Amino acid sequence: MIKRYLLFLALLSSLSASTLHLSTSSNPSRINPILATDSASSEIAGHIFNALLKYDKEAKNIIGDLAKNYYFEDNKTLIFNLRQDVKWHDGENFSAKDVKFTYDLINAPNVVTSYTSIFRMVESVEIVSRYKLRVTYKKPYFKALETWMMGILPEHILRNDKNIMSSPFNTHPVGTGPFKLGKLEFSKNIELLAFDAYFEGRPKIDKISYHVVADPMTRFLMLKTSAIDMGSLQAMQYERQLDEGFEDKFQIIEDVDMSYTYLGFNLKREKFKDDRVREAISLGINRQELLDILFFKHAQVCKGPFHPKTNAFNPDVKTPTQNIERAKRLLNEAGYDEENPFSFEIATSNSNSIRPNAAVILQHQLKQIGVEVKLRIMEWQAFLNMVVFPRNFDTVLLGWSLGITPDPYSTWHSSSDKSGGFNFIGYGNIEVDRLIEKMQLQVDKNKIAQIQRDIFKKIVDDNAYLFLYIPNSITVVNKQIHPIEPSVIGIMHNYIKWEK
Repeated sequence: MIKRYLLFLALLSSLSASTLHLSTSSNPSRINPILATDSASSEIAGHIFNALLKYDKEAKNIIGDLAKNYYFEDNKTLIFNLRQDVKWHDGENFSAKDVKFTYDLINAPNVVTSYTSIFRMVESVEIVSRYKLRVTYKKPYFKALETWMMGILPEHILRNDKNIMSSPFNTHPVGTGPFKLGKLEFSKNIELLAFDAYFEGRPKIDKISYHVVADPMTRFLMLKTSAIDMGSLQAMQYERQLDEGFEDKFQIIEDVDMSYTYLGFNLKREKFKDDRVREAISLGINRQELLDILFFKHAQVCKGPFHPKTNAFNPDVKTPTQNIERAKRLLNEAGYDEENPFSFEIATSNSNSIRPNAAVILQHQLKQIGVEVKLRIMEWQAFLNMVVFPRNFDTVLLGWSLGITPDPYSTWHSSSDKSGGFNFIGYGNIEVDRLIEKMQLQVDKNKIAQIQRDIFKKIVDDNAYLFLYIPNSITVVNKQIHPIEPSVIGIMHNYIKWEK
């Protein structure tokens, strides 16, 4: 009788448990915050791990996460006082040794991570006590605080791991975050379970269920049928493909996205070393037509590498307009004509449903200047491992997220042109390097902004990337979920308080 009653209670509990259903277009490669380079890994790691610091709701202030508070002893020395109530998902206590271990791991010679460049200005990390750290920078650094917005790893689990790059930890992560990994079924389902001992309080949502769905149309149909609770809409879907009553079920939130799409040249290949060729291709593109076809009114032309809402944006830089005659003339000067046409390949991934269509439009537009374009569209992981990382491409059609405080070092500085670096197009400009290095040492916000605007112009002038578009972010959320509070940093900043 008692057993039946307990079974009844367990069944009742399972029926009342709240689940947030989400989707991801690809399998996570490494659910490890210092190794996560793809969006699926980064998003899931964000639920599982915490950083020392984070932005507040309006992104105007940097506040503590694992750090209880922080202060500068001088312009090169940062002190962290850590929270003493944080536990890892396995019940062990978080402490300063985890932070020191993570820093040392990032700088280990056998670890390939983009965070190496982000931490390049750190001279040392010293454990003062169990819950106190001293970080010393080589020089004053404009992003000293933002450096510590990456996830911290558990020293007690990984200290004896010989190879973090292929560690089982990357698919069996243990963090301090509001959710812990419950189930990982590749190409099917990923379940995250609320962490009862989370230091900010247990999330009110009991489970997050990620459905791995590569096909964007299937994800859209799942959204329309409420099989998933939250997702993004493309402009075409928003304008033409929503059923009557959709807005009765979903709240729609639209804003300028914090990302852009670009066509990047492999500057190591001889054919793209000629400035005239890159400029000709840029002048062969009708960016506004690209937007009109793909986005209706839900996007804007991208003018350069920094977001138009930040002080780093340079309003004096004009968008290139299509000029077919000048493009043909430049190609002729570079030695190309109808008998010897310029040709190249655009490689992109089908994980973003817009970009393959954008590639087709670019192919059509560039025919008008006599350029032959081939397309290679691949699954995301294959695209990364076979094209991007080994630099096996003519051009890539890709996108970057845009930070609140942009740091061009990892993408545009010549020293980031290395294995594992984000400067995989091989860009190098001595003047841009100098400006980036100068910017790093500034603490005056106005001086930083002026230098960033100069960097902006020089990068655009070099045509290493052809900046194409910034889409609007159109997010829809099940109206059963509350409280939803739109923010500069996204709607999920308060998701541990969500109820469904």
